This record gives sequence, structure tokens and C-alpha cells, in this order.
Amino acid sequence: MDSGADAVRDGIWAHSYTLDSGQTQFHQLGHVRLWVTLLDLEWQIRHETLDLDTDPVSWTETVGHALPSADVPLQRFIRTGSTGEVRFVPALAPLPTVIRPYQPLTIPAGGRCVIYVGTLVWMKVFAGGSDTMLTEIPLAESSMTWVGRNTMEGELCYASPSFARLVLDAVPKRPWRAVTPVTIVNGRDEPLLLERFSLPTPLLSLHLNALGQLWTPGVTVECETDMSSASLRVDSTLLPAAGECRLVGEAREPVVRGRLVRAFDRMFG
Repeated sequence: MDSGADAVRDGIWAHSYTLDSGQTQFHQLGHVRLWVTLLDLEWQIRHETLDLDTDPVSWTETVGHALPSADVPLQRFIRTGSTGEVRFVPALAPLPTVIRPYQPLTIPAGGRCVIYVGTLVWMKVFAGGSDTMLTEIPLAESSMTWVGRNTMEGELCYASPSFARLVLDAVPKRPWRAVTPVTIVNGRDEPLLLERFSLPTPLLSLHLNALGQLWTPGVTVECETDMSSASLRVDSTLLPAAGECRLVGEAREPVVRGRLVRAFDRMFG
């Protein structure tokens, strides 16, 4: 399929693109192919999620007049404003995300470690040169899981398997995933087996560095001697290794000042 007549370019988060009436911008990012079309009186958005065995490493966009087949679902939005501007803003999951390492980690008594987690990004589409959001699209299929003591107490979360890498250089950098440093502090007098961890993704903002990589502030979790609770804090700054960054996506929910405390079995259970 010919997705556009113009040259292929790298996509950019939170950048204002301008389309003329009749033009379609085609994006290939993560597991998603997206077509955004401007007409005289409406915006049209088409997208499909691909079932891929490997993770794509690039984001490309072109502008032309080609459309996909009629099998791709169509969303239509009344055009407001006179401009043809469109922006693509990243956001993390609207629910907490359970990170499950492929191999569990044991943190010795009194020990600590930093785990680098790559989390899935949603794409918000804004149009018309204003803050009008047309839609938002997850850039890969996400599975759901329940975290809680039983079927009555807990919360529904997204689930994400992870290599739980301890070395930052080993973390793949993709434009549709964000890097979150998670510091786990085991203040107990016995080892802590980390089999899964609930990351508060709605509380995390997104920041873009000069290499086109998305970062979030770090998260610090302290598990004290009482196994029934743990304290969680969202850091106010980014890891220095992220480099110079600019804010491109606000957190979905405000962070309460100080520490957030959750039941231990909700965070690690």
C-alpha cells in the first residue's frame, strides 16, 4: 500500500504539523498504523493495531493523499477552528501498570536496587490549533490484570512483562515507550522477592530528550519492616542520565505532596 507521496520523516512528539484540506498524514509507530485526514468540515482518523513478533524501533510519518482499505475503522470529528494543525501528545496508561519481571529478583535485607522499566505510551491526537483532543490510541495491545487481596478488594490494572533491567544501557529506547527508573528499598530484616510491581502510571509525566527518547520521573518504593505496607514517592526530578529534557505530556492525575502509601499486597502482590 502506498501511504503517502511525500518523503518519509521521523515523527516528533508534541510538534505542530499543518495539513491542507484533502491531505492525509500517515504514521507508523509501535504496533499502530495511523491515518489523520483533514477535510473542509471534519477530521478523519483511521488506525489499526498490528500483531507483530518484534518491537519496531522507529516512528515514521508521511503526508499525501492515500487512504487505507475500507476495512480499517473510521472515526469522524467535526472540525473546529480554521487551522489545519494537528499534534500528537504522549501519555502513560490511565490505570496503574503491573510490571512483572520475566525472572523474579531477590533484594537482600537492607538492600536496594534501581530497575529500569520501559512502559507503553498512549498517543493523544489534538487538532485545530487548540486543546481539543480528538482521540487517544494505545500504541500496542495491552492485557489486564487484577491486583488485590481478593476479588473484592483491589484494582484493575494493565499488565506488562518486563526484563527488569538493572543496567540503563541495556534498556531498548523506542519512541513509543518511556523509561522509568524504579528504586526499590528493602528496609526489612529479611529478603524481599520481587515478582511483580504496580507502577502508578497515571501519576507520571512524560519528558522528551534530544535523542527523541521519552522519560518519566523516577519512582522510589520503600518497604519497611512491616510487611503490610510500603511507601511510594514520585521523584520531582528526572534521572541525570536522561539528559536535557522538555515536558511533552502531563501526568493524567496530580501527585499528592509527600509520600503515597499503599497496601503491600497491592504494590507487590
